Formats: sequence, C-alpha cells, structure tokens
Amino acid sequence: MIEELSGRDSLIHRLDPRVKIVLVFLFSVLVAVSDRFLVLLSALALGFCIALLARLPVKQLVGRLVPVNLFIVFLWFFLPFTFEGEPLFSVGPLVGTHEGVLYAARISIKSNAIMAVMIALVASTSILTLGHAMYELRIPKKLVHLFFFTYRYIHVIHQEYVRLVSAMKVRGFRPGTNMHTYKSFAHLVGMLLVRSSDRAERVYNAMLCRGFRGNLYSLSTFSLKSYDVISLVFMLAMMLALGVLEWTKMV
Repeated sequence: MIEELSGRDSLIHRLDPRVKIVLVFLFSVLVAVSDRFLVLLSALALGFCIALLARLPVKQLVGRLVPVNLFIVFLWFFLPFTFEGEPLFSVGPLVGTHEGVLYAARISIKSNAIMAVMIALVASTSILTLGHAMYELRIPKKLVHLFFFTYRYIHVIHQEYVRLVSAMKVRGFRPGTNMHTYKSFAHLVGMLLVRSSDRAERVYNAMLCRGFRGNLYSLSTFSLKSYDVISLVFMLAMMLALGVLEWTKMV
C-alpha cells in the first residue's frame, strides 16, 4: 500500500505497467501449478534476479517477505504432521512424514518466488498507474474501481480507527483478557463498519453530483517500446523453459 518503491529508477521501473501485470499473472500461474523442485528453485532465483534488476533495497525487500514467511512458519508446524505418507521423524506422539515436509517446502518456495516478482514488478509502479494499466488490459471497470477505492479509503478507515482507539484510551480503557475488552473491541469494529458505510454513501452521492458515469480518465498514455517488447519476449521465453522442465521432465 505504500508507494515507497515506485519512485526509483531502474530497468524494471521503466517497463510498461501493462507488461508488468501480464508477466506477474503468467509467472504466478506457472509457479503455482509447478511441482518439481528444479523448476521451483529456478523460479525463485529468477524472482530474486528481477528484484535485483529493480534495485530494491534489501531491507525493504526482506521486510515485505517477512509477513509471508511468518505465515509459512505456521504451516511447517502442521503440514509435516498432518500429511499422509512415509514417516520421516517424530516429535513425541507426533510423526512427521516425508511427503508433508516436501509439500511444506514447495509452498515455501512458491510463495517467496511469487512475492519476489510481485514486489519487483507491481510495487515498482504507482497505484494510479497500475489501476489505469488494469483498465487498459480490459479488466472489468468495477474491479478497477474497487481497487482504486480500496487504496484510497483504507487510509481513511485507518485514521478513523486510530481516533476511536484514542477516544477509548482517554476514557481509561485498558485492554485485557476479559469480557469487557472483547465487547469494547466488538463495538469498535461495529462503529468502523457504520462509519465506513456512511462515508461510502456520502462519497457515492458526491461522485454522482460531479457527473460520474463509471468511466476512467487518465492524463498519461501507454505505448509499448522496443525495450518493453524485448523484456516481454525474454520473460515469456524463460517461463516457457520452466514449463518445459516441469511437464517434459527433461532434467
């Protein structure tokens, strides 16, 4: 949600945003359906190579990968012990299977490979440019509008949340593990929903007053350059090679 990576200058940043969206989609689908470790590790290496070309700061790249891997850590606590297969190790009464470990490893590699490419290609584009690129790719207008409004008003809702929490603290609220705390947070969520609904209605009426008819307009235009075509062909060739490795099992 923070566009801190979109203002840099690199080969990836200068790439046409429509090409970026197409590449992210195709790469994600390819990695998601792949199963061989050779293909997955190659995709992971390709993802980090793209991130290097984008000149992303290592600290920010790692910081965006940490939440994904925190979720994956929980999978490692459960998948090896719940996936049927050949026993590999045991922890007390729990038995980890060889197939479960491999399955968790595949998920880990797939997630990091897809996220690395998404961070390098999508995060290197401003939100407004990304939305207009989606519109140029004939993605339904309602989805593009939802994308724009989600980005625009999630910050507003967060500010509303901060104000409500501050008001609770001023009134002496101290969270704990008791029924009063649970009820207070339930009221907090309810107030956020009510105020979000009211704001959405006001924004909708304001848009109608300004003549909004569901169309998107942009002052910038997109045009494919030779660099964009070369990059697209190269990435498609790389993905085709990964697909050949996956389904023909040549290596």
